[in-house]
Amino acid sequence: MSENSTTVSRNKKAYHDYFVIESFEAGIELYGTEIKSIRRGNINLKDSWCSIDDGELFANGIHVSPYEQGNIFNKDPYRKRKLLMHKREIMRLFGTLKQQGLALIPLSVYFKGSRLKVQIGLCKGKKNYDKRACLAEKAVNRDTERYLKERNM
Repeated sequence: MSENSTTVSRNKKAYHDYFVIESFEAGIELYGTEIKSIRRGNINLKDSWCSIDDGELFANGIHVSPYEQGNIFNKDPYRKRKLLMHKREIMRLFGTLKQQGLALIPLSVYFKGSRLKVQIGLCKGKKNYDKRACLAEKAVNRDTERYLKERNM
């Protein structure tokens, strides 16, 4: 992400459930009422994933709440949304997914200028012991920060 970007939503659960190997930036195809709703922050990336169908990249499970003034123009909140990337990038991702058994997960949604971008990650699933180790490491870091803060005062 660059300096002039503002994050709308982050998928915190993805960082808990997966190791992020590599991340990519993609555009997203939306309708007018959806972008208005997203500007208000009404988007949820929890339990979302990406799939490649017929050489095209789609985001599944992203919930965009209906726009209040949208009436008949509102679309289904859970519909598949097309992600925009170069064909060779999509084909490289497709090959990597099939060979190594990885997953494509939306990590964050942000505005880059006036355009909405999705950061997708090439991810490998964590086991339960990996999750426990990460939580223990975070607790140790939090305790040391707290201790250092108390000692400096």
